[in-house]
Amino acid sequence: MRDKTQTNSAGPGDRLIRAGAAVFLVGAVATVVTVAPLFLGTTPFPTYMFGLSMLMGVGFLIAGAGVLRAIAAGRRQARGASR
Repeated sequence: MRDKTQTNSAGPGDRLIRAGAAVFLVGAVATVVTVAPLFLGTTPFPTYMFGLSMLMGVGFLIAGAGVLRAIAAGRRQARGASR
């Protein structure tokens, strides 16, 4: 018998992973924008841009939390199926 989960349904942690990827991408763009003046020889951006660069790490942590949540849900499901 096939698994009853549909392929298009979102599992536990999927939203966290997607949100983390979006936050990571915003941080990556902010990092490129912040570092570009150093190579181009122009005036650097204000300090808050360096803070936006920290979003890369925050996004990575959010996505990691989503992965851990998905792993925990898979373990719970496997434990329930083995009983």
